[in-house]
Order: sequence, then structure tokens, then C-alpha cells
Amino acid sequence: SHKSSKREWKPLEDHSCTDVPWLLLFILFCIGMGFICGFSIATGAAARLLSGYDSYGNICGQKNVKVEGIINSGLDLTHKKYVFFLDPCNIDLVHQRIKSLALCVSACPRKELKTLADIQKFAETNGSSLCSYELQPSEYTTDPRAAKLCPKYPVPESAPIPFFHRCAPVNISCYAKFAEALITFVSDSSVLHRLISGVMTSKEIIMGLCLLSLVLSMILMVIIRYISRVLVWILTILVILGSLGGTGVLWWLYAKQRISASAVETQIAKDNLQALLIYAISATIFTVILFLIMLIMRKRVALTIALFHVAGKVFIHLPLLVFQPFWTFFVLILFWTYWITVLLFLGTTGSPVPNEEGFVEFRMVGPLKYMWWYHVVGLIWISEFILACQQMTVAGAVVTYYFTREKRNLPFTPILASVNRLVCYHLGTVAKGSFIITLVKIPRMILMYIHTQLKGKENACARCMLKACICCLWCLEKCLTYLNQNAYTATAINSTNFCTSAKDAFVILVENALRVAAINTVGDFMLFLGKVLIVCSTGLAGIMLLNYQRDYTIWVLPLIIVCLFAFLVAHCFLSIYEMVVDVLFLCFAIDTKYNDGSPGREFYMDKVLMEFVENSRKSMKEAGRGGGAEGRELKPMVGADEE
Repeated sequence: SHKSSKREWKPLEDHSCTDVPWLLLFILFCIGMGFICGFSIATGAAARLLSGYDSYGNICGQKNVKVEGIINSGLDLTHKKYVFFLDPCNIDLVHQRIKSLALCVSACPRKELKTLADIQKFAETNGSSLCSYELQPSEYTTDPRAAKLCPKYPVPESAPIPFFHRCAPVNISCYAKFAEALITFVSDSSVLHRLISGVMTSKEIIMGLCLLSLVLSMILMVIIRYISRVLVWILTILVILGSLGGTGVLWWLYAKQRISASAVETQIAKDNLQALLIYAISATIFTVILFLIMLIMRKRVALTIALFHVAGKVFIHLPLLVFQPFWTFFVLILFWTYWITVLLFLGTTGSPVPNEEGFVEFRMVGPLKYMWWYHVVGLIWISEFILACQQMTVAGAVVTYYFTREKRNLPFTPILASVNRLVCYHLGTVAKGSFIITLVKIPRMILMYIHTQLKGKENACARCMLKACICCLWCLEKCLTYLNQNAYTATAINSTNFCTSAKDAFVILVENALRVAAINTVGDFMLFLGKVLIVCSTGLAGIMLLNYQRDYTIWVLPLIIVCLFAFLVAHCFLSIYEMVVDVLFLCFAIDTKYNDGSPGREFYMDKVLMEFVENSRKSMKEAGRGGGAEGRELKPMVGADEE
């Protein structure tokens, strides 16, 4: 009955490599990222970052090469392993660095030195001279240059930062100015102190609550399929009550204003009255539209509930899916650590250049200046690539689950099978998908940067246009992410290239536009309710527990930390749930399009979805043979028994 000219979907029949050129491009790009890292290490940036360097371009703890035109450069500092700043508290906020002469010393001053005599004594007893290299310790108190070349006293007690061989003042109050510039509100440091001590005293409770939010998220994943129907009803009732209540209140206010306004004839009262009337009317229209939408959508909500039910079963069959966010997060953290390390290397890469004060700075010259940009693009593309790999893995596993008729014949761990398929066949597709997202993200970031730069300049029109562009790009990015995910599902089913997959998936989604809308609105709201549930439960438990020790701590900050963590955890878990529901929906749509339950074209779907299809058919037959919107939408499923 249903033979289309289009290519048939053949679930999981053959596996072929997809988008190989893109994989090669991605590998070349990664080699470029590696080259940047290698280059910055080879030019001595790593040594400079880890061992530290003084204001004359010498690296501490080793022999150095002379820099042309700079005094005190090319010294042998094998025994002087620590960097010491003469005025460590003078921080330049614009360039994010310490404006002070830096020297290499053999030991940090472990106690406060109040006068030049103390500094001289420290140099003689510990062999660590804290004044510039030109002065001998015996000259500290006699030489007139000492005022300029010796540290600002009192010299604060300092200790070396682990791994980074720099002397840092032990007392942080030195950086109070710096902190104030960052956070103006902490002018009263006692508040900050109390907050931090509050967090420290209740750290066991915080850890416990974070664990609780993890457990709650896992439980919710299992039970959401049983309570999805209840959640939909709660949502419906909330929306109805909210919209009716809002409209009612507005009309009541309008009536009240009208009665009181007849006594007072002022312009303001009239304006207020008119505004209220407009609000009330628009609220009424909104409510009416909402009710109409709910009437149209009520049939499709049944599909959402059925899909949630099946998604719950998927998690029972593939328990490893739950740990998917952990792996992704772990890989992302590793990559970000590497990225930040190389970024720090790049900050100290380059050739030594004398600056206006006669000290050495390291600057990149020529085309190497643009390595930064390459590095930033790498951050976005590779991060997106890692996230896309997660989507592809989940899609592959769920597709395997859906299109295996005998659930007993599932591979031992569908997740590992899916990862294996991804690595062997589909890395190119993932690279291409993530590159498309990167192409949208980068202009948005540039525009956001320009927007922040324009903050002070009062050009309202330009800023408004920028805002609009940023919003459009953001929307585009969201749509593309959704389409990409469906394209990955299509690739997992059919082993086709990214563009073909995206086109096929798009056609299916357009044919089921109303259902897509229902699943994305109702489904997302149910998941949002789930997140709220987890955050509220954790928060409540937090208030109960923290209330016991309220005498000596401020428990606002611990509670905020716990709630944020709970939200993040819930978001990670439920976003996997959302992914599974989206993949299941596409599989379901393909199943109903190409199969009709007749012999030789049996459905692959679960019993719950079968019931939904049967109910749809019954209601269709009652509505006359294929009449109305439902008929058009479910046409492919009618097939055999109608002809």
C-alpha cells in the first residue's frame, strides 16, 4: 500500500562509514591544537609558567641566556628557585598582573620583616637576598638606591605556592583591594568571613545533601514513568488555575479601579484604568487561546505519556545510560584542564621584549599572535564534539533497543556496542554536526563581547540591535541542536551521511509537527517539574538539617550551594531522559510510517505505544474514514485494514 519513491528506512541492517572527509578535517584540527601546545612548551613557556621568571627575563632555578639591551639578564639562578614580588599587593586590574619588580630568591620570608635591617638580617642568616641583584646584603642599610631596589616594608609573611614556585603573602587581606574591585559588596570582610565559616562548619551536611540530590535524581528516573500521567494532570490543572486566576484578578482590579476612579478625575487614574483594561483583555485572549491549544493537544498528550513510559523501560534495560552524564562530564573536565593549561602557556610564550620601564615582557610577534583564536575555536568545537558524542551514543543505544524485536537478544551492553559503532563508523558525522553548532556559537560570542564593551556607551539603538542579533543566533543554535540530535538518530538507524540524515529526520519531524510540539512543550514541562521537585526536596532537607545549627552559622550560602548542585545534577540526568524521549519519538514516527502491523510489516514498538496507536485508529474510525486532522496525521498507519 505505502510504497514511496523515497529511500526506505532500514534499521540497523548495514553499517558504513559516514562523513570521512570531516573526520580527517577534525583530526587535522586536533593536530593543530597539539602543535600549539608543543610550540608553547618548546619556546620555554612551560618552564616560565612552572618555575617562574623575574622582571629581567631570567627563569628561576636554571642558567639563563643574555637578552640584548637588558641589564641583569642571563644570570645563573640555579639556587634561587622562588619568585618574590617586591610589592605583591600592587595589582593592575586592567592587565590582570602584579605591577611590581619580580626577583628570584632562594627562600620566601616566612615571618614579617619590618625594616631594612630585618631584611638584611634575613639575607645574612637564610642566604636569601630580597633586594635587587645589584645590591649586596651588606649594602642594604647604607646604599641610597635601596629605597627603590628593596621590597616595600613591612614585608608580609609569605609562603611558596605549591608547584608554581612563587612567594605569596599568607595573609589574604593584602588582596582585599583586588577582591573589592571584583566584589564591591564585600567591603565588610566580616560578612565574607562569616559566610565562608558557615560553609566550612556545615560541609558534612552539604556533602550529604549533594549525595541526596544524586539519589533523588536516580529514583526519579525510575519512577517518572509511573507518575508521568499524574504530572500531566498536575501541569494541566496548574495552567488552567494560573491562567483563570490571573485573568480574574486583573478584571477584579479593573472593576475596583473603575469604582474608585469615578470619584477622582485625574489623568494618571485614567491612564492606569486604560492600562488595566488592556491587560485584562489580553489576559482573557491568552486564556482562550491556551484552552483551545489544550483541546487540540489533549490527544497528543497521550503519546507523550506513552513515550515517557517506554523511556522508563529503556532505563531498566540499559541501566548504564544513567552514568552517561558522568563520563561526558569527566572527559569535558579533562579537556578543559588541558585547554586552560595551554592557555596559561600561551600567556608566557613569545620573544622577550623590553617594556617602557626597562623590564622584560614576553610578546608574540607576527602571525603567531593569532594562535589564541585557533585555541578558542578549538575549545568550542571540541567541547561540542564531546557533547555530540554523548548524543550519538545515547541515540545508538536507544535505536538498538527499539528495533530489536526480541528484547532478550539485545547485546550484552548496548551502550558499549553503541560507542563501538560511533568510533568505527560515525565520528565524521559527529564532527560535522558539532562544527555547524560552532559556526553559530562563535559569532554569538563575538557579538556578546561587543555588547559588553558597549555597556557604558549610551547608543541605545546599536545595543538593541545587537541584543536582537544575539537572541536570533541563540534561537538558531537551539533549533540546530535539536535537528542535529535527530540527525544523529537517523545516522544511527540508517548509517547515512549527516546531510542526508538531517534531511530525512526533518521530513519526519515536519510530518509529525503537532506531535513534536506536544512532546517538546508537555515533555519539557514535566521534566522541569521533575527538576523543581528535586531542588525543593533537597532544599527542604537542607533547611531542616541546617536549622539545627543556626546559632553559629549563616546558612544561606550552604543552602544556595546545595540547591545549585541539586539543579545541576537533576538537569544532567533529566536531559538524558529528554534525549531518550526524543530518540524514541523519531523511532516511533518511522515505525508508524513504514509499518502497519500487517504480516511482514509488523510494528517494532512497545505494548504501551501499540495501545496508543490502537486508540488513535479507533477514534479515527469513529470520526469517519480518515476525516479531519487526525486522519491526515495517522494516514501511514491505516494501510492494510482500510483497503
